[in-house]
Amino acid sequence: MIRTWLFIYFSVFIWSLINPKDLFTWVLEVFPAIIALIVLAFTYNKFRLTPLVYSLILIHCIILMVGGHYTYAQVPLFDVIKEFFHQERNDYDKVGHFAQGFVPAMVAREIIIRKSIITIESWRNFFIVCFCLAFSAFYELVEWWVAIYSGEGANDFLGTQGYIWDTQSDMFWALVGSIFALAILRKYHTKQLLNIKKV
Repeated sequence: MIRTWLFIYFSVFIWSLINPKDLFTWVLEVFPAIIALIVLAFTYNKFRLTPLVYSLILIHCIILMVGGHYTYAQVPLFDVIKEFFHQERNDYDKVGHFAQGFVPAMVAREIIIRKSIITIESWRNFFIVCFCLAFSAFYELVEWWVAIYSGEGANDFLGTQGYIWDTQSDMFWALVGSIFALAILRKYHTKQLLNIKKV
């Protein structure tokens, strides 16, 4: 599995780096995917995750790389969707923020369960949702700091497209993503966790 994971990761990474719309935006958008790769490499032997969580992290990295290549406001498929549904903006960034809640929710769930941090499921789910919302809010702060530091150069990174409630809607979609992940993947993830404990 690891070879396939790495092959897909680096194939999309290289494609993303070839003639991106804006190199500065590419660096900002893809940087979290690079950090994820480094963290996973250092923890692979000591704390190997379930196949489900590795797959979700890869999907999230791909979302970041596509956004980095085109910028979130100009992903071609979502331009087509925008025109077809007569929307005012390209909503690819909402996919990214949904994933920003969906994927960290499962990563957090795995760590919390395996480390026996919170054993009561209802409290565990509550903490995970709160964590994902806090993580999303922190990312919005990072976007704000980058915008202050780099000025006009951060417009593509922010991707607001003139929408005044962009920050709030980004956090909302992360919140929805975290709840959705827990709702649909909880049982399947638990089965994979049981298989890890048997090894």
